[in-house]
Amino acid sequence: MTLFRHPEDRIPVLLFTCMFALDLTVFFTANNWWLPILWLALGIIPKGWISAWNHHHQHVTMFRHALPNRLLEIMFGFQTGITSHAWFLHHVLGHHRNYLDQEKDESRWMRPDGTAMGELEYSLSTALTAYPRAFKVGLKHPKALRIFLGMGALQVALLGLLFWHNWYNALFVFLLPMCVSLYVTAWATYFHHSGLVTKEHAEASYNILHRGYNLMTGNLGYHTAHHTKHGLHWSKLPELHAQMARDIPPTLYRQPGIPFVWSGSEDKVVLSTEQVESLAQPASARASSSHTPTESQLNDATA
Repeated sequence: MTLFRHPEDRIPVLLFTCMFALDLTVFFTANNWWLPILWLALGIIPKGWISAWNHHHQHVTMFRHALPNRLLEIMFGFQTGITSHAWFLHHVLGHHRNYLDQEKDESRWMRPDGTAMGELEYSLSTALTAYPRAFKVGLKHPKALRIFLGMGALQVALLGLLFWHNWYNALFVFLLPMCVSLYVTAWATYFHHSGLVTKEHAEASYNILHRGYNLMTGNLGYHTAHHTKHGLHWSKLPELHAQMARDIPPTLYRQPGIPFVWSGSEDKVVLSTEQVESLAQPASARASSSHTPTESQLNDATA
C-alpha cells in the first residue's frame, strides 16, 4: 500500500520538509539578532508558494492516512500561518461554494455597496477574518470543526513551547512568518476573481499560464479549471484547462506576480485566437506549437 494518494506529491512534500528542517536549524542554532530576521525575509516568497500547496492539500489530501496528514498540516501551519482544516473550512466548504455570490463568499472582494475593494483592503479583510469565517463554516460541519479546533490548539501549544525555548528566534522564524504568509496568501487571491461578476464558472476566474509560476504553485494558475472541478488533483489541472480553453474568455488571463514578472506583474493579458486554439490542443501537440502563450472530499480531508 502506498503512503501517498498521488505519486506527484512525493517531491513537493520532500521539499516542504527540507524547508521546515531549515526553519528548525535556524531556530535552534541562531545566536545573533540578524540571522532570524534575514531568514524571515528570505522565506517570504518560498513560504508563499508553500501556501499554494497547503491549499492543494486541503482539496485533495496528500497522504492516504490521517496521522501523516495531520503531521504535514502542523508543518504547513508553521510555514504558512494556515493551520489544519482552516483552508478546508474557509476555502473548500466556504469560498468554492459561494464565490459566485459576493454576499456569501468567504473571500469576497466586493463591498456591501457593490464596489470593488482595493488590494490592501481586501488583503487585510480576508486575512483578519480568515479564522472567524472558517469557524463559522465549521458550525455546519462538526467533524471538520473538531479537527480544526483540536489541531489549532496543538499548533498554539507547540508555538508556545518554541517561545519558551527562545522567544526571539520563535518570533522571527515562526510567528512573524506565519502572519506574513497569511497576509501574502490573502493578497495573492485578490487577483483570482476581483471584478468578475457572473454566475458562470468559465467566466469567474483569472488564469496564469506562466510555466515557472505553475511549477512553484502546483498549477494554481489554471484557476478556472480548479473552480470547475475543485476535487481534481493539481497535476491534472492543465489537462482540464485544455478541455475548457475555448469556453474561457480570452480576457481572463493575467501575468504572474513577483518574482516571475517584475514589470507589469499581475497585469491582465488578452490571448489571441491562435493562442486559445493552441491551449485547446493535446499537451503533445501544444509543446511543438509556435502559438503557446508566454509563460467525496469531506471524507478525504479528515483522513
